Amino acid sequence: MSLHKRASCCYRPLLFVLLAALVCAPSTFGQNQCIQKISELPAAPELLGFRLGMSKEEIKARVPQTVFGRTDDFGVSKTTINPYFDPRIDRTKFESVRSISLDLLDDHITSLWIGYDETYRVQSIDDFVKLISQSLHVSERWSPWRSRGQQLRCADFQLIVTTLAGGPSLRILDLAAEDTVALRRQAKEEREPAAEPATSDGDNEPAEIIGDKQTKTYYSGTCHPEKAIGEARRILFKTAEEAEKAGFKLAKDCR
Repeated sequence: MSLHKRASCCYRPLLFVLLAALVCAPSTFGQNQCIQKISELPAAPELLGFRLGMSKEEIKARVPQTVFGRTDDFGVSKTTINPYFDPRIDRTKFESVRSISLDLLDDHITSLWIGYDETYRVQSIDDFVKLISQSLHVSERWSPWRSRGQQLRCADFQLIVTTLAGGPSLRILDLAAEDTVALRRQAKEEREPAAEPATSDGDNEPAEIIGDKQTKTYYSGTCHPEKAIGEARRILFKTAEEAEKAGFKLAKDCR
């Protein structure tokens, strides 16, 4: 047998293997991606009866004590539900849940954030990601988010898992709604002349939000506790919203 024929015999099986790999590669790649849409998300128990697109009326039917904030110029409003601290709420419906934060656009949920406490059945990020992936029927191939969290981008929504105040948390975000708000902001900026940035004699650093772990209250801006909070009880937050999500309430002296 000639050298050319022997080489052809050797390379032919390898060629078949390469062709098979190329044919199979797209399907394997597709399986590793999250292609689900909001409309395909199941009513998983971890979502506590909430879902993206839910109306204000449906939210009130679920939690009658819900109070919605002012709707801004872009159609955005927010609310926080605290079953962990609000005695009016039936906690049996929200076991191991610290707080629930909802963002709405045109009176429908576009962002759902649920913070669980330290008694929740799983605590580590990896275990929580597996649980959420199975419950929502999405891919388990998540990617890092910020310092210790994980995220997964799907067809028209994003999932974010992280920890807050000692427990895991989950956020589901409607990506199309985020784009809508951004376009509305851009349209307003184009209609109005640029405003001069506000200045003050003091520094421009944001006011420090100080929380008291023992009383679950926080102080901000010009409001300060009567007595200094010890290091063991003291916790700092970047914003009042972050403190609210962690289950802290504004101190009575600050109201």
